Amino acid sequence: MIIPDPQDLLRVATFGLASYALLIFFLRLGGKRSLAKLNAFDLVVTVAVGSVLAGILTGTNLSLGQGIAAFVFLLAMQTLVTWLSVRSHKFQTMIRACPRVLLRDGVIDEDALREERLTRGELLQVLRSGGYGRLDEVAAVVLETNGTFNTIPKRDGRGELETLSNVRGAGVSDGETRSR
Repeated sequence: MIIPDPQDLLRVATFGLASYALLIFFLRLGGKRSLAKLNAFDLVVTVAVGSVLAGILTGTNLSLGQGIAAFVFLLAMQTLVTWLSVRSHKFQTMIRACPRVLLRDGVIDEDALREERLTRGELLQVLRSGGYGRLDEVAAVVLETNGTFNTIPKRDGRGELETLSNVRGAGVSDGETRSR
């Protein structure tokens, strides 16, 4: 149907306005973390919230009340998971991935690439995207918990890389590898 029923348009406008206002309210209530996408769980919640909103707007077997209940449930679960993560290291390690060093001081960690299911070519692409032409220009490449890559350039006179303190494979000054 090219021209929809006016009542359908009114439903989309009414439910859209109500659900959008409620979504903003619940996201403000949940805090900035609700959309941060710091890890896989945050990303899943963000995608699920968008899916619920789309379901409400398109009327695909989801009432406004069900949509509101879904918003509340998703944000409550995210709040619970983050609350437990902050208070329990054991829970945090169970629910979240650990960042991983893929390259350190110009040397690629082939075992890390294999375990993270990445190819050498994909890592090289990350470096090229960052403007690096040589491996020895890079202090570290980290695969973060949210799936993004961070590249830390080498700089003269730099000591220990403090930001790698919680990163698997970062190593410590005596050559050991951290296993967090």
